Amino acid sequence: MKNEESRIQQACIRWFRLQYPEHRLRLFAVPNGGKRDAVTGAILKAEGAVAGVADIIFLMPKGKYHGLCIEMKTEKGRQQDTQKAFEKAVTETGYLYTVCRSLQNFIELIKWYLNE
Repeated sequence: MKNEESRIQQACIRWFRLQYPEHRLRLFAVPNGGKRDAVTGAILKAEGAVAGVADIIFLMPKGKYHGLCIEMKTEKGRQQDTQKAFEKAVTETGYLYTVCRSLQNFIELIKWYLNE
């Protein structure tokens, strides 16, 4: 993950944990990105790591959704093909998937999702 994406994601997580401490164990990051050596990459793949998984998962069913998957991107960032494939797989099974580009975007999304 690029530094700008990381900074946005960190701000989102900090805000969420302050606003919703009761849900802190239901919202978590999936550390799929970053540079790794070949051995570590092979170990993670063998352990079940899957390319394209969303950056943040919120295991909170709400309305018609089983949960929420959030892909963090900068304003100019674009989804990779593996991320689009993950989006298709999870939306077909009842999860909401969204691309989030800022802290404000994240705040609005969470408040909407939790019907606040």
